[in-house]
Amino acid sequence: KAEELQRKLVLPPSDPAERLPFSAIVPCNIGNPQAVGQRPLKFHREVLSCLADPELVTKDNLFADDVRERAGRYLSGIHDGKAGAYSHSKGHLVFRKEVAEWLTARDSMETDPEDIFLTDGASAAVKMVMQLAVGGPQDGVLLPIPQYPLYSATMTLLGGQSVGYFLNEEAGWGIDIEELERSVSEFRKSGGNPRAIVVINPGNPTGQILSRDVMEGVLKFAERERLMVMADEVYQDNVHVDHKNFVSFRSLAKELGSTVEVFSFHSVSKGVTGECGLRGGMLHCYNVHPLVIEQMYKLASISLCSNVLGQALMASIVHAPPEGAPSRAVFDQERSEIRAALKRKAKRVTERLNAIEGI
Repeated sequence: KAEELQRKLVLPPSDPAERLPFSAIVPCNIGNPQAVGQRPLKFHREVLSCLADPELVTKDNLFADDVRERAGRYLSGIHDGKAGAYSHSKGHLVFRKEVAEWLTARDSMETDPEDIFLTDGASAAVKMVMQLAVGGPQDGVLLPIPQYPLYSATMTLLGGQSVGYFLNEEAGWGIDIEELERSVSEFRKSGGNPRAIVVINPGNPTGQILSRDVMEGVLKFAERERLMVMADEVYQDNVHVDHKNFVSFRSLAKELGSTVEVFSFHSVSKGVTGECGLRGGMLHCYNVHPLVIEQMYKLASISLCSNVLGQALMASIVHAPPEGAPSRAVFDQERSEIRAALKRKAKRVTERLNAIEGI
């Protein structure tokens, strides 16, 4: 319907009575920050410019030295320095090493770049793991209700079953282990074979940040039920309250000594980056057998590789310009302004929705 209305705005009907009483449409059906006015972070865009046109790296007084240094390092790690050529099906190693370095720092544990896949947005990574989970119509994946529709749509496409579990609104949209047990028990009684559980943290669309206790309960539940954990963590940089902190499922699984397979997703589309159209994402595999990762590599190779500029952006956004570098001051200012705007809007939307009866 929105597309139909947009066409009417572009080519107004000849009859004035059929013309629309507004001049623009603001798309709010999906998180697409730059479509509604958010500006990209200059530093990362300048790095990508140099990758697209390597001659820019050699031009003095065009880009700051820290931009040229990062772009030059990335180009050296790309085969023949050509971003337009196919990469390794997991993504160029230079980019996977950058992401591994970030994960090592975030989770205080070593990270092997071979456990990382760089993908066309987190959506492609989710589909890859769901393909592992669904082998037939009896296989199901536990999905939160409400949830981002990517999951239920992908399950329908793959021919598996969506096994819903309800989030607890009274507990701030948290997860009740009793509800998980109810969901998996009923599915098994119907002849289904539960294979995985999706946890979106921070939540989408509910915005909750799970506590360590709740996450620990989820991991123990998954271990008992022999389920993979699919940890959608693309909003980890969107925490707007001072008394809560993001904790990754991978780091907690390590701390608990859990044997659960944890597949973690991240993206360039969210956070303060908002680069949805450049399609950069990542998948990290924890406690996943090397033979499984080998099969995932074969699966990824069917599509040859994800787009190389998206890979580069995924690697770049997890590393700010170095402290004291020429681009750092502007970078920090841009991030601060975007974060403040997101926090202000999140608060306003929460207040307005809560004021509507029945919501």
